[in-house]
Amino acid sequence: MNLWIPLGFVAVLLTGPHSPVAQSGAEQKQQSLYDRLGGLAPISVVVDDFINALVPDAVLNANPAIDAARKRVPAPYLKYHVTAMVCQATGGPCRYHGREMKESHAHLNITEPEWDRMVSLFKEVLAKNKVPAKETKELLEIVDSTKADIVVSRQK
Repeated sequence: MNLWIPLGFVAVLLTGPHSPVAQSGAEQKQQSLYDRLGGLAPISVVVDDFINALVPDAVLNANPAIDAARKRVPAPYLKYHVTAMVCQATGGPCRYHGREMKESHAHLNITEPEWDRMVSLFKEVLAKNKVPAKETKELLEIVDSTKADIVVSRQK
């Protein structure tokens, strides 16, 4: 179910002339990525779709450490933390209280191809939810900024 656009549309209807649609270009440039994405509700929908795609992925689960983590860490718990992280990273009011990326991923021995697969799944979810190109680019830049702490193995 695609809630990205409808929730943004509902927000515009509820907020009136101060909505992103009613603002000038200069005012829109000052908005946080969080605000341009529509806030917590649309972010949580995208994260939900992303984790739902990530958890059963055969390419990623071919890595025994990732497969074991998927079985050990409940998807709702992962969704909660990723939603808080995205909310905070995009300028929203949430605070991520989980472990640092390096600490939480070191034991998974994530390879470059596995990273690429995760990014591919994320792009598919963003497209499915009709996230605009500018915001997609900014989200991918945020994700890319974590790569050095997550990819520990360059070979497969």
